[in-house]
Amino acid sequence: MARHVGTLAVIAALVATAVTQPTATAHGKPWVAGWAASPVVGSEIPWSDCPAGEGLRDQTVRNVVFLSAGGESVRVRLTNAFGGTPLRVGRATVAVQASGDAAVPGTVRTLTFQGRRSVTVPPGRELFSDPVRLDVKALSTLLVSAYVPEATGPLTNHPFTAQGNYLAAGDRTGVLSGGFQDTPCWMVVNGVDVAPAKRVAGTVVAFGDSITDTANTTGNANRRWPDFLARRLNAVPGRTLSVVNAGLGGNRLIADRDEPFWGVAGVTRVQRDVLSQTGVKAMILLEAVNDIGYSASAEDLIAGHRAVIAQARAKGVKVYGGTILPFKGSFIWTEEREATWRTLNDWIRTSGEFDGVVDFAAATAVPGDPATLNPAYDSGDHLHPNDAGTEAMANAVDLAMLLDR
Repeated sequence: MARHVGTLAVIAALVATAVTQPTATAHGKPWVAGWAASPVVGSEIPWSDCPAGEGLRDQTVRNVVFLSAGGESVRVRLTNAFGGTPLRVGRATVAVQASGDAAVPGTVRTLTFQGRRSVTVPPGRELFSDPVRLDVKALSTLLVSAYVPEATGPLTNHPFTAQGNYLAAGDRTGVLSGGFQDTPCWMVVNGVDVAPAKRVAGTVVAFGDSITDTANTTGNANRRWPDFLARRLNAVPGRTLSVVNAGLGGNRLIADRDEPFWGVAGVTRVQRDVLSQTGVKAMILLEAVNDIGYSASAEDLIAGHRAVIAQARAKGVKVYGGTILPFKGSFIWTEEREATWRTLNDWIRTSGEFDGVVDFAAATAVPGDPATLNPAYDSGDHLHPNDAGTEAMANAVDLAMLLDR
């Protein structure tokens, strides 16, 4: 079964996936992460037609990504974080989305890597493209296309996206549209940085499981709670932050799961998925409900939260603790697990070990019944919020706290 969290010394010794970082500024401005996705090893998923388990060959993947911040230049991160062999990318482009697989004419930009159009990403590595001039607006959508000419084998990917992406035979990176079929996952690419307006002072990362990753929100509509938070932050006058979604469906905080598509434990992946993000200033930690579903103890979950806090503090990153949403009536609920949930949430609220608290549980519960998800926010499984629920979650974040005002 899964590997449980050890001592803080063991956690501190974890080594992050190497990321080749280019310069920290573009045209005198600091970069921020405008979009990212937490990667997992390529594997077959029984209910999904994502091809990452077998991999790609002589194909172009066109990833559809929602930017939390705009700017005048972008750079793209390629990932081979879980690859067992080198990943050759023959060509890659970035463009502003018009609709579906179609790019806005005049916005397609060919990416280079140290001046070259093709690049090989070593196993276990991630790397950024050279910067490219492209005016992008906050809350807009990009198409990031990558052509792989050779068989990749199992391909690092992000399997659950609430977003339709595209796949085509051959090199279609430079076309405006056409020749693509749907694919549900993000592949090859897992980050876009932006050289933003001066008021965007850094990045906040939302770290969690499916409730952060996609919940049961409307597809192709960008209604995850970090998307709603990005809208709120973009609307404030003055200094603000970009938002990165580091949610991962099915993920656990203190243990790996047997199925590889759920990803490695949160205490392990926080180094890559949060602390290696460009411009990261803070994180909102909302992860444990899957551990509770595996009957983890409150003591172990508190230790896991402390392990994440310790790693973040070592990098100068603030940690805001999110209370775990109510789940009474769901398939994981038992009286014992509800007791664990109450103990953990009480600790998150009162321990004083976080830089601040976001009470997601109170914001989404039935009034007078804190253990039950409000029907207005319930997607139907009594566990995952719907669009209204994720918006309520985002509204629970105190922006003055987040922005140090």
